Amino acid sequence: MTTIIETERLIIREITKEDAKGIYDLDSDERVVKYVGSLVITSMEEANEIIAFIQKQYSDFGVGRWAIIEKNTGEFIGWCGFKLVENGLNGLREYLDLAYRFRFDAWGKGYATEAALACLDYAANHFQQHPIFAVSEVENESSKRVLGKIGFHAAYTFDLDGVDHYWYMRE
Repeated sequence: MTTIIETERLIIREITKEDAKGIYDLDSDERVVKYVGSLVITSMEEANEIIAFIQKQYSDFGVGRWAIIEKNTGEFIGWCGFKLVENGLNGLREYLDLAYRFRFDAWGKGYATEAALACLDYAANHFQQHPIFAVSEVENESSKRVLGKIGFHAAYTFDLDGVDHYWYMRE
């Protein structure tokens, strides 16, 4: 497993097939996927498909979502990182979408902020060729707080599949 970044409390590394149970636990929890426009997954096969998609981003573009491992326990607690969007929202092309997702029991502990800041620092040294944006549902108060803490602001609101979202840019 390739470690990308270490912070005080987290190991940030590539997602592997061994993370399938962690991905399943994450994306099968309705509380976790409430604001991300994803359906709750119901099988390990779906978790493995998610991992295959992420690993394809690694091989095709050298970028992707990364596993977040809590140092004290060695447990997979979520993911954070980037997805290269070639033909994206709002007519934009070739940008990095910053996102994060954490187990419900990891919420409120500052992990999303810590991981996102570390990922942004890494991107500043490795992915300068692509602008970085983020998207969240207007109703997602937790994500709004995290994005504000890491220097993003809501540039405008737009409709995605009948749901209002904020388009975030970094200051």
